[in-house]
Amino acid sequence: MVDFLTMDEYEFKDKTAFVRVDFNSPLNPKTMKITDDTRIRMHSQTIKELVDMDAKVVVLAHQGRPGRADFSTLEQHASVLSKILGKPVIYVNDLFDDKAKASIKKLKPGEILVLENVRTFPGETKKKTPEEFAESNFVKNLAPLADVYVGDGFAVAHRSQASLVGFPHVLPAVAGRIMERELKALNKVKRAEEKPCVYVMGGAKADDSALISNYVLSHKTADHVLTGGIIGHLFLHAKGVNIGDPNVRYLEKNQFLQYVPRIQELFKNFNGKILTPEDFAIDVDGKRKEITLTDLPSNYPMFDIGSKTVEKYANILEKAKIVVLSGPMGVYENNEFMAGTKGVFDVVAKSSAFSVAGGGNTIEAIERLGLKEKISYISTGGGALMEFLTGKTLPGVKALEKAKSKKQ
Repeated sequence: MVDFLTMDEYEFKDKTAFVRVDFNSPLNPKTMKITDDTRIRMHSQTIKELVDMDAKVVVLAHQGRPGRADFSTLEQHASVLSKILGKPVIYVNDLFDDKAKASIKKLKPGEILVLENVRTFPGETKKKTPEEFAESNFVKNLAPLADVYVGDGFAVAHRSQASLVGFPHVLPAVAGRIMERELKALNKVKRAEEKPCVYVMGGAKADDSALISNYVLSHKTADHVLTGGIIGHLFLHAKGVNIGDPNVRYLEKNQFLQYVPRIQELFKNFNGKILTPEDFAIDVDGKRKEITLTDLPSNYPMFDIGSKTVEKYANILEKAKIVVLSGPMGVYENNEFMAGTKGVFDVVAKSSAFSVAGGGNTIEAIERLGLKEKISYISTGGGALMEFLTGKTLPGVKALEKAKSKKQ
């Protein structure tokens, strides 16, 4: 049972569909060319299905933020989408003025139009309610030209912005295929109906790790939280383990030590459910050397978890029914320190558990290891994924739920 309407519940033939996607892509800082078209490729599935149903498709998306180096038009995004779909995609360098409106009105069934970057509208990211966004020039100019809104951008659903909550306030609204798959997969994880459920917390997002660990353990969603990477170092430091000056300095430099009291409270409340590394890999003359807890403190930076920790984590992961992968176990970009990430991710990939992975570094590590097809679900969201799993309401999802309730 879902709380939103899907594309199966709307007749799109000859209708104008506004589709909010997340085309935000990495750009080469020198050439400003897209270096990874993954997000465009993913959303092309929803767009193709709409085209096949003879909808008139109008794409709403953003690229970067005003004032930042990656802020650009969507002209090349339209070109990339055209190549992916193998059919023409119209681009107009206008968002809601006469040129954009004329282009929308000219659309024929099965045609695709990409409007300008929604963030060229200064009011897109203002702090406003859906009702206030619905009264913006952006929504008031364009909404009368649309029949339906398709919310497909889960990765931006944690933001309350005009293109995400304004249109579904005044139009029939359904979830696109990416949004639908995300929510169905993540609801399965959130409910954790199958046990054991294990969260693997690696990487270097200290604020996320403490919040997520607290939420999933206090709500009995997770049975274990396994730490690695910088998160593993931080949790060890919070336990009172002397990890060595270089490693403490790194935590201090990145302002991670502020989370120590919160993590100490976690250990106090959930003793035995949070696991930290027992051995590590350091760089000695360019080579990997493994050390154990008894060798600490270390005068070398720790770049990976060791083989004993991989074995310990594997024993827990092999019994899991649900696994959430959030962050690598070490400096996976360096082959000398990929072993920990490979060891843990391999176990998850080979298991029968329902596995969900999210976050840029996690996905990149999975792709490097060639495990993409062996993970049950790879989420498009980073911040949205973490907020969803910690029980927060996502404005973009709430807008779709409200649209369903209005129809009933």
